Amino acid sequence: MEITETLVLVVHVILAVALVALVLLQQGKGAEAGAAFGSGASQTVFGSQGTGSVLGRVTAIVATGIFLTSFALAVFAKQKAESIGDQGIPTPVVEEVGKTLEEAPVLEESSKPAVDGDVPPAE
Repeated sequence: MEITETLVLVVHVILAVALVALVLLQQGKGAEAGAAFGSGASQTVFGSQGTGSVLGRVTAIVATGIFLTSFALAVFAKQKAESIGDQGIPTPVVEEVGKTLEEAPVLEESSKPAVDGDVPPAE
């Protein structure tokens, strides 16, 4: 794993944890209805509008970062798969299945009758 790929992976994990934290910090839509009537509006850090605009923008930025790092990790994975194919590792070969009846092996028929214990009786 290259240093660049490791760095992108670490940033991706940090952004994922940050996105979870940002989503958990945001208030639901039901909480804004109570704030409109004055209950709790004085206790907000960001004013009477709540944290919607600030945390919403930060959440969108973090989500964009996750998208970009996911795309970069997909490119790294594709390059790694192509480099493995270039190293001479054999790829699976599909065998031809269309054999004719003449080529198929035939079992020899036995003239010896079946013993009672071998085959259940026909009813």
